Amino acid sequence: MIEPSIQTSIKLKNKTKTKRLLPVGKTISTLVLIFFGILFLFPFYWVITGAFKLQIVATTIPPEWFPLKPTMQNWVDLFKNPVGRWTFNSFFISFSEMVLICITASLAGYVLAKKRFPGRNLIFWMFIAAMALPKQVILVPLFTMLADMGWVDTYQGLIFPAVGWPFGVFLMKQFAQTIPDELIEAAKMDGCSEFRIFTSIILPMLKPAIGALAIFTFIASWNDYFMQLIMTRSSEMQTLPLGVAAMQSEFTTNYGVLMAGAALSSIPMIAIFLAFQKYFTQGITMGAVKG
Repeated sequence: MIEPSIQTSIKLKNKTKTKRLLPVGKTISTLVLIFFGILFLFPFYWVITGAFKLQIVATTIPPEWFPLKPTMQNWVDLFKNPVGRWTFNSFFISFSEMVLICITASLAGYVLAKKRFPGRNLIFWMFIAAMALPKQVILVPLFTMLADMGWVDTYQGLIFPAVGWPFGVFLMKQFAQTIPDELIEAAKMDGCSEFRIFTSIILPMLKPAIGALAIFTFIASWNDYFMQLIMTRSSEMQTLPLGVAAMQSEFTTNYGVLMAGAALSSIPMIAIFLAFQKYFTQGITMGAVKG
């Protein structure tokens, strides 16, 4: 038998060891996070600093890690192009898709989560299957349909094909399932219509999910270079990623101007993330807790 005093001393020693290990573990995890944070932020830093370097400095070896003689010439050359039109096109298309997808996905997700009707599960699994379908597979029939409708090189052709985004419906359906059915039943007993139930009860509770979906949608639309390249023909309909990529010629490339364009392209995405950051964090947390 071990005496109580010896047991107490052993417990104290174990607690002391644990307290010593905890700061070491925190220090290691902090260092690892800092390392990966720098690793992921370095390309963005390189683009920002490269936007203020001359061509000869941007391509020099060994590289100049920080512009010793910053210049605004890259920005001057960038704005010699119709950057305003490109930025408007990108913002209008991305913002329109964001709004329409959030509206349609929230409605569809609520119906699939809370309404009982024949074929509901089949429709949901069709959305799941569509999530695994690459966009390139449907590109040819999609382009043929849009060409027959006269929507090639138009805003409609760039916006409406993305509205039925399967991932958005899936995300909103999963979040709508966490809403208690008792709230909906109580609203019906009070005489609320379906529209009133959705706008007054369901929609406010879906705000975190809508915020997360808004970020995903805007970024995906802004960076959808392939779809925009296929569906546009005129320079007036070019988006900012297309316009910046077009500045790369066959024989020479001004990397400073390209980096300035890339830096300009990143500003709206950062602004959207900061605007919806609170809802995005709540949405991710809710999804992690409630599944």
